[in-house]
Amino acid sequence: MPEFVNFIGGRWVAPETGLTRPNVNPADTSDVIGEFAESGGVDVESAVEAARAAQQGWHDLGPIRRAEHLREAWRLLDQRGEEFARAITREQGKLLSEARGEVQRSLAVLDFTTGEARRLNGVTTPAEEPRTWAFTFRRPIGVVGLITPWNFPLAIPMWKVAPALLAGCPAVFKPSPLTPLTAELLTQVFADAGLPPGVLNLVQGDRPVGEALVAHDAVAGISFTGSVPVGTAIQRAGAHRLLKTQLELGGKNAVVVLDDADLEVAVDAIVKGAFGQAGQRCSATSRVVADSRILDELVDRLAARVSAMRVGPGTDPASDICPVVNEDRLQACLAAVARAQDDGAKVVCGGNAAPDLPDGYYVEPTVLRDVPWDAEIAQEEVFGPVLSVIAADGFDDAMRIANSVRYGMSGTICTRDQSRIFAALDRFEAGMLHVNRPGVGAYAHLPHVGSKQSQHGPPECSPQVWDFYTEWRSACISY
Repeated sequence: MPEFVNFIGGRWVAPETGLTRPNVNPADTSDVIGEFAESGGVDVESAVEAARAAQQGWHDLGPIRRAEHLREAWRLLDQRGEEFARAITREQGKLLSEARGEVQRSLAVLDFTTGEARRLNGVTTPAEEPRTWAFTFRRPIGVVGLITPWNFPLAIPMWKVAPALLAGCPAVFKPSPLTPLTAELLTQVFADAGLPPGVLNLVQGDRPVGEALVAHDAVAGISFTGSVPVGTAIQRAGAHRLLKTQLELGGKNAVVVLDDADLEVAVDAIVKGAFGQAGQRCSATSRVVADSRILDELVDRLAARVSAMRVGPGTDPASDICPVVNEDRLQACLAAVARAQDDGAKVVCGGNAAPDLPDGYYVEPTVLRDVPWDAEIAQEEVFGPVLSVIAADGFDDAMRIANSVRYGMSGTICTRDQSRIFAALDRFEAGMLHVNRPGVGAYAHLPHVGSKQSQHGPPECSPQVWDFYTEWRSACISY
């Protein structure tokens, strides 16, 4: 069985702990991909020191020359795209078509970021005194820790690694222990693109690696994507030293369907938003808030579409929905459905582990109706293929319900009424908004951002990302 190691200071090195963990295919648990490093604090120390040693030279190169490395990384990723897609499907489980889409999204993010090299600018301003120039400029914040999740094992690392490097911040990259292979392949792309040693370091492992990164005094910022509890723990752990953080956390996203909506358009948006990637997205649709006058017809149409979806391995072209990532996620989905029924919800379709499949983590796509707006399943993330339908009494009630959760990642409305479209865009308490389309994420050049407990710190995937990786300087020159 192959063993995989860390990348520190430009070299592939075994973890100081001597420990490894197996990486298993969620579609077929008999397929063990390999043994990956289970690192600890000593490995983090080595990686941070390597990044610090590289910091000045990488800074002195300047953004335009740094972008040359990113441009070469884009070429290599494009060339190796199918290898990445198959690795993503094998270790994360998503459909191969979804994995190929993730590769394309990652290329778009890298392309956008590379183009920003000539726009990392400041402004000149009038001075209050004669014979004086006043202006502003950006400087990198220093070494950063990048902690990424398993659901987008290429795209989310890319939208952290690429801007960190372009900004001039050497990075220590800690991926999820559930998707270490894709992280290794991505690190190799940047190494092959000619990055100087120490500019990008990969430390594989679980909680001890993340905790050591957050605690290290030489780490100037942490960019993290994951759960609210872990994000708040990072914020607390770094508060005493005013650690700069960028936290993209959970979501409990709603599609509001009004009484004048085109129901076929609505169903298409809901199904793609709720069941793509088995619902394992921070922006996934997990609630439908429907006007009670069209709720029954909407549920009937949803049931017909969802019941026909085929669950299966991501490599099977006949599969419509992939497995969830591991046994914990499978059991969490089933337990959430059971508690929802205790709260009065009715299962329209699904609700069980999918039968007659390889030994993997398969959950039937599930639709629940008669869900109380304040039930646990209507308030808390499930992160699986489970959709709750909630009745609303008109537009105002629908918006109240949509905004009733502590999260604010994505919000969608389906209606033909332009007045209510703009009213909803104004009233949604969410960062990424959609009308008559699936409510999942945004483009590579638009902010990937939430509100309320879904986000803390600057957005990602946009010009606003530089507000995390750089800090402002102002200067006055008299002559």
